[in-house]
Amino acid sequence: MAEEGKVIAIHSQEQWAAKIEEAGSSTKLVVIDFTATWCGPCRFISPILDEIAKKLPNVLFLKVDVDEMKSIAEEFSVEAMPTFVLMKEGKVVDKVVGAAKEELIGKIAKHSATACIVE
Repeated sequence: MAEEGKVIAIHSQEQWAAKIEEAGSSTKLVVIDFTATWCGPCRFISPILDEIAKKLPNVLFLKVDVDEMKSIAEEFSVEAMPTFVLMKEGKVVDKVVGAAKEELIGKIAKHSATACIVE
């Protein structure tokens, strides 16, 4: 898969549906970053998420701009940015609200069964 090891920005309902369907049919962990262009903490955590994605090609990382894709943000009751939703087999298994790097790394490691070390 060409998109392994990077964060995939979602720009359409069709793209979202395809990625979620693809992930739901596997045991792969999906990390959804709900972000906004005007959000300072989102800009802070974005390069960190890119680094984590490079180290964990077995995890699917998606980025959803809440202003561009309001319906998806509403579906997950996102009220603050950034919000990270972790899903496995089509179900939400965890959530991190805020640019909490250590908490996010810990939860990704817990749910992906893969150690994730980011300096």
